[in-house]
Amino acid sequence: MMQETELRELLDNEAARINSPGFIDGDPVQFPRRFERQEDIEAASLLSATIAWGNRKMICRNCDRLMGFLADDPYAFIMEGAWEAIDNDRNIHRTFFGRNLKYYLKGLRLAFSRYGTLEGLAASSGAAESELPAWTFARRLGEVLAEANAGVRDSRCLPVNIDTTALKRVNMALRWLVRDDGIVDMGVWKVLKPSQLFIPMDVHVSDVSRGLGLLDRKSTDRRAVELLTARLRQYRPDDPCVYDYALFGIGMGL
Repeated sequence: MMQETELRELLDNEAARINSPGFIDGDPVQFPRRFERQEDIEAASLLSATIAWGNRKMICRNCDRLMGFLADDPYAFIMEGAWEAIDNDRNIHRTFFGRNLKYYLKGLRLAFSRYGTLEGLAASSGAAESELPAWTFARRLGEVLAEANAGVRDSRCLPVNIDTTALKRVNMALRWLVRDDGIVDMGVWKVLKPSQLFIPMDVHVSDVSRGLGLLDRKSTDRRAVELLTARLRQYRPDDPCVYDYALFGIGMGL
């Protein structure tokens, strides 16, 4: 087991190495970074993060294809209802199909119509005052998606077990939207602070965290995310998710 000073040094060094402009081209963060209008950035962030599981090259290929489906103008595509023409059975990414994309876009149109921006939705949800801002935002977003789709929930778009899920994809999108160090993440939202973010945890991040002695919990769930993020806040209370770069990169050969 590493000494605490050695562990902190490793995490700081790996975070600084990977959180660099060179990281962008191989990561789905590149897709929301194509846009300047906040609504486009928000839509591209959520949609790209939603299909960000599996092989990174495949994710980026399919995110690029997804932006093409949206005519590289996601906000206009959503608000004009152009998604109606998407084939329900068109494969977008692995088990995410046209029907799932249409569900999400229909819900996003309602969200944009009602709140102006997804940041506005986050503000209305009380995320800024919540101890678990990502889960508070996701709960409200899930309600809006369901309202726009006759009350139906679609777990391909957003987890339905909000109280227990690690919420990896939403936490990833929020990292892009909130962190503001001017390197990789875009920092277009002001409703939340970087200090309020939680680690986007998947199996790799949780395994690396356990291997480093940062996490004891065996489950990859919300409680594990809370425990890991609390530990990382001991090092960087202002910006615990900078260590997402280190935890993601260790063992990935980046």
